[in-house]
Amino acid sequence: MTYAPPRFDFTVPVRVNLYSDTQTKPSLAMKQAMMQAEVGDEQHGSDPTVLALCDRMAAMLGKEAAMFLPSGTMCNEIAILTQCQAGDEILAHHTAHIATSEGGAPWALAGVQVASLDGRNGIFSVDTLNAAIRPISRYSPAQRMVEVEQTANLGGGAIWPLETLHAVAEIAHAHGMVTHMDGARLLNAVVAAGVPAAEMAAGYDTVWLDFTKGLGAPLGAVLAGSTAFIDAAWRWKQRMGGSMRQGGICAAACLYALDHNIDRLADDHEHALILARGLAQIQGLSVELPETNLVFFDTEAAGLTAQELAARVRAAGVLISVMGKYRARACTHLDVTALQVMEAAAAIRDVVQD
Repeated sequence: MTYAPPRFDFTVPVRVNLYSDTQTKPSLAMKQAMMQAEVGDEQHGSDPTVLALCDRMAAMLGKEAAMFLPSGTMCNEIAILTQCQAGDEILAHHTAHIATSEGGAPWALAGVQVASLDGRNGIFSVDTLNAAIRPISRYSPAQRMVEVEQTANLGGGAIWPLETLHAVAEIAHAHGMVTHMDGARLLNAVVAAGVPAAEMAAGYDTVWLDFTKGLGAPLGAVLAGSTAFIDAAWRWKQRMGGSMRQGGICAAACLYALDHNIDRLADDHEHALILARGLAQIQGLSVELPETNLVFFDTEAAGLTAQELAARVRAAGVLISVMGKYRARACTHLDVTALQVMEAAAAIRDVVQD
């Protein structure tokens, strides 16, 4: 069965959009920054705003160089294509975005397989990683990459502990593997844990940050690594159509986000806690305590599937997402206020009680 994103019924106005932080829209000030951006030809390396963004992100992530790309999925796949060969194996949690949400791209594009590791909240342990590493044999796929996702989306927005990140990277490198961090919501982890991004990514050969989620930009992600890696990755960027012309218009939105939208991620985390506490008071819902801006909850005891609940609260003007038969998700972001969070909790309570 093919999954397709939901078709929203906009005949009922959306009052509270908790579907995803990808639903954020650029503010007027961000749009003004975009309109004022100095631009050039990004593909030829002459767009000053893109170059400024890449330099800033390389420094923030503790890497030598960076490249601007349209999406986080493209960041993941270019990192894989550049560092792996057909027939290789990637070790990642079984809920990792590369395994669950990119259309099978590692297999289809790079010809590599993703070996699934178990672990609570999207985080595998050092022991689990060690147990998955095989002796080198010509009969087995070459284990080439270890991948982590910070924060772990399907793990409930959980934050990888710094010591675990470092230990995982050390084990991977000791066995001749490269390391890659899917940093879609890395700055959520940075703000919540109080640990700089460069420190979190220190053991990872490649890492990227998405600007279209909590940071509120309309598009864009930045992939960082060594100078040699970025040079090689540019060929894949070209092959995949990721090179752009006057990309500085979009890079300006990302620079604006870095200046204005990082510290405020703490508001999203607080709103997620408010929402989780409200939902936990509703009989029939089992709520996972959020670490960042993602609130997951189980609907089975309420006698509703997650899809049924989502459809009924949509009729009340509230959008949530469906992550499983009985697993729903609400995502707080810069376009959702504390009052709207409480409004959403009340709407969900009314639906469940009815």
